[in-house]
Amino acid sequence: MDVRELLEAPLEELCAEARRLRRGPLVTYSPKVFVPVTKLCRDVCGYCTFARPPRRGERAYMILDEVIDVARAAAAAGCHEALFTLGDKPELRYRAAREELRTLGCETTLEYLASAARAVLDETGLLPHLNPGLMTRADLDELRRVSASMGVMLETIAERLGARGAPHWASPDKLPARRLETIAAAGEARVPFTTGILIGIGETRAERLDALLAIRDLGEQHGHVQEVIVQNFRAKRGTRMAAHPEPQLDEHLWTIASARIVLGPDWHVQAPPNLAYDDFPRLLDAGIDDWGGVSPVTIDHVNPEAPWPEVERLEEATRSRGLELAPRLALYPEYVENLERWCDPKVARHVRGRADALRLAREDAWTPGEPSPIPRRYLARRGVERLDLGTELDEDAIVRLFHARGRERDAVRAAADELRREVNGDVVTYVVNRNINYTNICYFRCGFCAFSKGKLAANLRGPAYLVPLEEIVRRCREAWERGATEVCLQGGIHPAFTGAFYLDVVHAIKEALPEIHVHAFSPLEVWQGAATLGLELDDYLKRLRGAGLGTLPGTAAEILDDEVRRIICPDKVTTAQWLEVMQTAHAVGLRSTTTMMFGHVDGPRAWARHLIALRELQRETGGFTEFVPLPFVPMEAPIALKGLARRGPTFGETLLVHAVARLALHPWITNVQASWVKAGPDGVRALLKAGVNDLGGTLMNESISRAAGAAHGQELPPERMEELIRSAGRVPRQRTTLYGEVPEERRRASFGAPPLAEPLNPNASEAGLKAPRRLVRPGLAAAGR
Repeated sequence: MDVRELLEAPLEELCAEARRLRRGPLVTYSPKVFVPVTKLCRDVCGYCTFARPPRRGERAYMILDEVIDVARAAAAAGCHEALFTLGDKPELRYRAAREELRTLGCETTLEYLASAARAVLDETGLLPHLNPGLMTRADLDELRRVSASMGVMLETIAERLGARGAPHWASPDKLPARRLETIAAAGEARVPFTTGILIGIGETRAERLDALLAIRDLGEQHGHVQEVIVQNFRAKRGTRMAAHPEPQLDEHLWTIASARIVLGPDWHVQAPPNLAYDDFPRLLDAGIDDWGGVSPVTIDHVNPEAPWPEVERLEEATRSRGLELAPRLALYPEYVENLERWCDPKVARHVRGRADALRLAREDAWTPGEPSPIPRRYLARRGVERLDLGTELDEDAIVRLFHARGRERDAVRAAADELRREVNGDVVTYVVNRNINYTNICYFRCGFCAFSKGKLAANLRGPAYLVPLEEIVRRCREAWERGATEVCLQGGIHPAFTGAFYLDVVHAIKEALPEIHVHAFSPLEVWQGAATLGLELDDYLKRLRGAGLGTLPGTAAEILDDEVRRIICPDKVTTAQWLEVMQTAHAVGLRSTTTMMFGHVDGPRAWARHLIALRELQRETGGFTEFVPLPFVPMEAPIALKGLARRGPTFGETLLVHAVARLALHPWITNVQASWVKAGPDGVRALLKAGVNDLGGTLMNESISRAAGAAHGQELPPERMEELIRSAGRVPRQRTTLYGEVPEERRRASFGAPPLAEPLNPNASEAGLKAPRRLVRPGLAAAGR
C-alpha cells in the first residue's frame, strides 16, 4: 500500500493490521541498568532534562569504580544489559569536560566510554549498549570492540525543527542528515543498532512516515537496525518545551501501528511503557513486540519522572493480550544467531554465556551440575489449560513446543505429566549399578568433553589414567557385593585400543560374575572396535554379545544433527553412523538406551530432529529401552571455557526437553529418565512432574559429569534414591537394566552398604597395547564434510 494512505486510515483498522503483522506470541524486554557516564552535552534540546552544564564541586564523569559498582549491583539483580547513556561530545563545549577527561587519561568522551564499557564487560559480563550520540565509522569500529550494540535516535527527519526557537535549536548533533550518516556508518561497521523517532515535538504525521521510511531504507541496506523505538514526547519542568502539548495516546498508537505496517513483520518495534503511564498495556494493541529496557536497579535517567512498571505488571499486561513476556539481551535473537558477523569475538563469548537456546536472555540462574536453586515457578503446580496435540508430532510441531513460555510451557509440562501417568502410573524406577570409566585418554577432539585427556587436553581436570583389567573386574565384584545388578562401562577412545580390548573386558567380567548385566560401549567405541579389527558391524556386535555384553548405552549421540556435530564433535561418528550402529545392535539382539546432550550450540530445531531420528528408528526396531536427556555441564568443558558455547540449558529448557520428549516419542519410547547428577534433587522433583518416570542408576562412581564440574556427587544409594522419589509423591521401584523385576535377595543386598571409597585410577603399564596402524576417525571432519 502507499504509506500516505496511513495518514487518514482509522486507528482501529491500523491497529488490527499491526497486530496481524506482529510475529509470534512473545513480547520481549531487556533487564538492564542505566549507566549515565556523563550528563554534560554540547546540545541544548528544548525538551531534555538529562543534559546539564558543569556544576561546581561535582564531577563531570562517573569514575570507573562507580560504573563497576552500579554494574555489579545490576548483575546481582539479574540484569543482562548495561545501557551507557551520555551527552554528545561535551568536551567540544565545556573546558571542565576537557580537563576532567585529561585526569582520566583520555582525550575524548568516546575514549573514556570505551574504557568504561570494557571495564563493565570484563568485571561483570553485562553486555554494554552504547548511546553516545553521533559517531564516525572509526568511532564505531573502536566501540564495537567493547559493546554488544549501540544506538542513536533519529528522532525526526524534519530539518525545520532545528530552527531558532525549535526543539533542536543550537543542537548541531540533532541535524537529521548527520544522524542518518551515523546510522548508515553503523551498518557498514556491522553494529547491531537501535534507532527510532520522537513524536509530538512539532513534526507532522507525514514527517514521521518519512523518518520511518528513511530508517527502513538503511536497515534493508545493511541489516543492522535491530529495533525501532516509537517514543512519545513528555513535557518536563525547567525546559523550553515545558508548556508544549503532549501527544495524545491515540496519536502515539497511530504512530506505532504505522511503524509496524511500514516496517513489516520482520522488524522489532518498541515503545517505552513508563512514558504511557497506566495506559501502557494499550501499546500492545498497536503492534509492538518489545517493551525496551527495564531496570530493577536504577531510574530512567532520561525520564526520571516516569518510573518503569514492575516486571510483574509487564507480564500481567502482556498476558492480558494473549502474549507472553520474555527477557532478551542487548542483541535480538537474529543477531545472537550470527555472532561471527555482528560481534567482536571477545564480546561474543559474553553474549553466548547469557543466551538461552532461543537466543534470548537466560531466564533463570540455574546451571546443570551446580547446586543452584530451582526457580519456584517450576516447583509449584498451577492450573493450566489442556494442550491439544492431535496426531503424531512432526518436526515443526516439536519445535513449536520447544518455544513454549509461561502458561504454554505449563500446559506442555502438564500434558507430559498426564501422559506419563497413563503409561507408567506413579511408579518411578531406578537401577543399582556402578559406573566404570576405564580410561580418560582419548584421541577424539570433542569440544564439550572435560573428561578426556590427550596431548591437546593436558590442562584439563585430573591426570590421564588407564584402569587395568583386573581392577575393572575387582570393581565389578565390589559392585555385585553391594547389590548392583548392572555395571556400566565407557571410556575414552585410547589410541592403543582395538576391538579386542572391549571383547577382553566383557569376557573377564562375565567369567568372574556371570550374573551381572554388562551395559557397555557407546556406538563410537563399537564403530572404532569393529574398524580396528576389520570387521563388519554386525559381526563385531555378535562377538560382543557372545562374550556376554547385555546392552549398549546410547551415549555419543550428543545431538543427532550434523550441523551441530560439525561444531562440537567433528571427528566423531556422524548421525547416520550412530544410527547404523544402533540399528545393527538391535538387529543382533542387543537393546540400548538413548541420550541427547543439549544446551551448548544447539537449539529447538536440532532437538526436534534428534527426537524424530530416535522415534523413526524405534518404530523400526523397538530396541531402545529409554530416553535420557543430558543437560550440558559447562564449567570445565573446553568449548565453554573458550566462550564458544552457552553455559548449559536453563532449567526451563531442561524441563521442556524432558516434557516434549515424553510427548514426541510416545508411544514408541515409553521411559524418560532424568539425570540426578546433572539436575540435583530439587531438579529431579520438578522433572518428575514433567513426564519423567525413571532416575537411572545409583552409579557408585561418576566421573564424566564431575570432570565437567558437576557437584551433585558420585553415588545416590538406594535409600536416598527412594527417599527422593517419595518426597515427590511417587512410588519407588528398583529395576533391572531391561526394566524387569529385581530378585528380592539382590534388592536387600543393595540396602545398607557402607559408603564406597572413591577408587584410584592408577596409570598402568601399556606393554602389549600397541597402537593400530591407523587411528579411526569416522566423523564429519574425517569425511571432509
